[in-house]
Amino acid sequence: MRFADYAKIYLKAGHGGSGSAHFRREKFVPKGGPDGGDGGRGAHIILKGDAHLNTLLDLRYKKFLHAPKGGNGAGSNKSGKDGQDVILNVPLGTVAYEFESRRLLGEVTEENEELIIARGGKGGLGNSHFKSSTNQTPRYAQSGEEGEELIVEIELKLIADVGLVGFPNAGKSTLLAALSAAKPKIADYPFTTLEPNLGVIQLPDYRSFVMADIPGIIEDAHQGKGLGHRFLRHIERNKLLFFVVSAESDIEAEYQILLDELKAYRADLLEKPRVLGISKMDLIPDYELEEVTDLDIPVLPFSSATGHNVEALKELIWKKLHPQEHES
Repeated sequence: MRFADYAKIYLKAGHGGSGSAHFRREKFVPKGGPDGGDGGRGAHIILKGDAHLNTLLDLRYKKFLHAPKGGNGAGSNKSGKDGQDVILNVPLGTVAYEFESRRLLGEVTEENEELIIARGGKGGLGNSHFKSSTNQTPRYAQSGEEGEELIVEIELKLIADVGLVGFPNAGKSTLLAALSAAKPKIADYPFTTLEPNLGVIQLPDYRSFVMADIPGIIEDAHQGKGLGHRFLRHIERNKLLFFVVSAESDIEAEYQILLDELKAYRADLLEKPRVLGISKMDLIPDYELEEVTDLDIPVLPFSSATGHNVEALKELIWKKLHPQEHES
């Protein structure tokens, strides 16, 4: 798969450099005092946001990563150089966890934002720091500290305004292609979509929003069945959930199954604004909207093939994304 939204890497940040146990030695200064410099900091390992990236493919094949150590201190109070930090460019929406505990290390959501996921060790102090009235010639210095060592899980959660949620073959990819310039792979069999696709939807007056086609969810996806469970995390960052159910199916039953899957994965996802689109209306000429008026969300039938209600769909989504613009 070209799309990669997960990576697990063993990280070892840089060891701090050792301080120097050096004494000043000059021709006319036979008893120069301690002048050992400090060791440099070990290199950090850092995630950096890059808006031009959209997958973690570059990290997927990095299994081990060791950062450089800091330089050792030297005489004349010269400090060692800090280790050169290791920068890993990642897409916006990347989250890092410690593997063992699932402790959140942080997330990167903005261009050039940096997140240190493994800290380099501090450099050791040189012997000049240990001079005192009772010890004029300290003959010891500190060793540098170890850099952090851990296994991290790095996940990508796509940032999009709208997430398309539905079963395989519900017509999500066809809708995204009809609404935007995106060209997702489309065919008449389940799980054609094996990776999320993003499309920018343009409206009049220079308005636009980003829509993500999430691979089809199946019943019990939250338990790891099918392909959809691998991409449920992408729904977390969407501002609005656009459910797509085929007019050929039992609309209310399918919609409820989708709700149940999201709730089982993360109940707070149901707090997001929702819209239900009924696709493939060109195949159901005698359809009546009143059949699903009991649902508590906006419902709009449409056909990507004929363009029926496609423009109305854009406006409905825009209104749900920007309710403050339409309050009376």
